[in-house]
Amino acid sequence: MSAGLVVVGDALLDRDVVGNVDRLAPDAPVPVLDEVEQRVRPGGAALAAALAASDGRSVTLITALADDEAGRTLRAAIEDAGVELVALELSGTTPEKIRFRHDGRSLIRVDRGGGELAAPAPVAARAAIGWAPAVLVSDYGRGLAAEPGLRRALTALPRSHAAVWDPHPRGPAPPPASTMVTPNDAELSRQVAEPRGSGPEETAERARALRTRWEARAVCVTRGADGALLVDGDAAPLCVPAPDIAAGDPCGAGDRFASRLAGVLADGGSAADGVTEAVAAASEFVGAGGAGAASAALRPRPESPAPPDAYAVVARTRRREGIVVATGGCFDLLHPGHVRTLQAARRLGDCLVVCLNGDASVRRLKGPGRPLVPELDRAAVLEALGCVDAVRIFQEDTPEKVLGEIRPDIWAKGGDYSEADLPEACVVRRWGGRTVILPYLAGRSTTQLIEDAGIRD
Repeated sequence: MSAGLVVVGDALLDRDVVGNVDRLAPDAPVPVLDEVEQRVRPGGAALAAALAASDGRSVTLITALADDEAGRTLRAAIEDAGVELVALELSGTTPEKIRFRHDGRSLIRVDRGGGELAAPAPVAARAAIGWAPAVLVSDYGRGLAAEPGLRRALTALPRSHAAVWDPHPRGPAPPPASTMVTPNDAELSRQVAEPRGSGPEETAERARALRTRWEARAVCVTRGADGALLVDGDAAPLCVPAPDIAAGDPCGAGDRFASRLAGVLADGGSAADGVTEAVAAASEFVGAGGAGAASAALRPRPESPAPPDAYAVVARTRRREGIVVATGGCFDLLHPGHVRTLQAARRLGDCLVVCLNGDASVRRLKGPGRPLVPELDRAAVLEALGCVDAVRIFQEDTPEKVLGEIRPDIWAKGGDYSEADLPEACVVRRWGGRTVILPYLAGRSTTQLIEDAGIRD
């Protein structure tokens, strides 16, 4: 499973106005674009985050948004891409990058919007930086990378965390000891004067100088169609060529490169592996049409089917004149004893509904250290069993209320109980139901598992 990633940086709303051009304007020698459609997508750091999420990662984006139409559209696009958003308040307007395009080419680009942070980064934003094994700072020169609280949190990251810094000419230098800094050729030239020649040896020399100045562990210079050059410690420079691409759109290629590189480092890969994969991913991205063509890939993934509704399952069974069976419990750390009991309960009728103690209920019954597994995760595991038709979570100490709603024909309990021990047995008798005690599998219990593993409640 892919490791998580935190992205910090300036988000933009990208708009492509796509149309056809077949004439010039009568009042000036400029093309007239007949608009066909508009496409919107996350841009800037938000594009890097969305691309990382499209790789199957859990991604948190820390950025700033204004409360305006562009900000609301951008927020929705970020969330639709499957990215968790930690949004700071932006004064002014949300930045937008608008491209007017015909036949796969841009005719003109218009930038608008912008502002400053309305307040210092809150604790939640600073705390979010360290949750994943890697952080990507995607600096678009609009101030977020220089915010003091976020910068302190980035500087304080342990060395075990990978920190990738994608710089901008208007942005600050990265914190010392950053794992990887990824300037492009132009950004490198702004930092280190270009000597005679611009081949790999000269680029490596300037990359070493920048690594020393910024105290970075490694510097990777992205070189467009020429691939990338990595300077990592005392090792010889690594040149990674880019595959030949017949045509394409380079918009967003840097974000594709940085997000894939950060992802490989998050997974524990080496710097060389990360750069190699990132060059291949960026090249493929450009060849496929760049950010404009990536919009479809950034759409929400199809959601998993909703879990079965207990009441719908019961109603469907009753329409078939079937027998409704219910059972209940905490099911914290599901073990073979649970599974055998559930299988036996299901064989008693035509559907099985599990009444699951919610987290608050479990804490009252078992103590403050329980449950070990949250209620939604426990429910998901139960729903995955072939013998379980539906799960109904309740927060009371006992399931009398939910049983009164479901009204099962059989209430099944596993363990060393008698019917007299179960207060819900008399509830079930009200509508003619009966209680069945199923065999107890000795030596199988959550408590025993906890004790054997040395876990303290």
